[in-house]
Amino acid sequence: MKIEHFAFNVADPVAVATWYVEHLGMTVARSLDKWPFTHFLADSSGSVMIEIYNNPTDEVPRYETMNPLLLHLAFVCEEPESKRLMLEQAGATFVEEVYIPDGSHLVMMRDPWGLAIQLCKRGNPMFAV
Repeated sequence: MKIEHFAFNVADPVAVATWYVEHLGMTVARSLDKWPFTHFLADSSGSVMIEIYNNPTDEVPRYETMNPLLLHLAFVCEEPESKRLMLEQAGATFVEEVYIPDGSHLVMMRDPWGLAIQLCKRGNPMFAV
């Protein structure tokens, strides 16, 4: 089995999708221009997607109150320091920075809507970039 996507119920899927495209390099693979404004966003590999939508059948989680270790979206990032600064200028907030003995550098942030995002520069990469 291969994962197709991971879905996030958000209050403003159009704004969230736009921000992820502009600032995290994702591309819109498919979208709806009416409710629930679903956007499937692909990463730079084109093989991993997230789904952003708004469905009031259930509540939008309060991502900003969740511990980032409970839920976060991690991105491979070769320059976490400079990407952190760029994302802060775009409305993201810094949470913490961790250096691991294997040479990994992890930067935890929150997007402008509170969802935790992690910038990962691994000492021993898990995937080819």
